[in-house]
Amino acid sequence: MKTATLPSLRVEPELRQAAENVLREGESLSGFVEAAVRTQIHWRQTRQAFIARGLAARDAARETGEYFSAEAVLDELDALLAQKPE
Repeated sequence: MKTATLPSLRVEPELRQAAENVLREGESLSGFVEAAVRTQIHWRQTRQAFIARGLAARDAARETGEYFSAEAVLDELDALLAQKPE
């Protein structure tokens, strides 16, 4: 498989030092940066999907006219939590 590179990144020396200071044993700065990029991609994709689901739910509620109060939703969530084994 071919590999690609991310653009070079110029940072202040303090930022680089801070990153180096938190590296785990055997972890490289490149590996740390790659993991950070992967994490941000995952969270941004998750956020986009969450927003898309919310907008779709809003549109469905507008179409059907079926809405739920915050109190009803919270009561149902409390009931679900009460069923969960600890």
